[in-house]
Amino acid sequence: MTFTKMSVSALALLALSATAGAARDQIQIAGSSTVLPYASIVAEAFGENFDFPTPVVESGGSGAGRKKLCEGVGENT
Repeated sequence: MTFTKMSVSALALLALSATAGAARDQIQIAGSSTVLPYASIVAEAFGENFDFPTPVVESGGSGAGRKKLCEGVGENT
């Protein structure tokens, strides 16, 4: 399996397990800055290979991602 296919599969799985992907207009990912480069590459590949908008990837640390989840920022959180 190529890197791109594996990355796209991982992001798709993440998107489906996090929320109902079809219920939103855009996927948002927030979290650790150490995985930001990888998450950005995967998000771009996802946008190029599927009929969905490219996910928005934000850094800010794991705490920022947890805070957004706990505050309910976004649908279904």
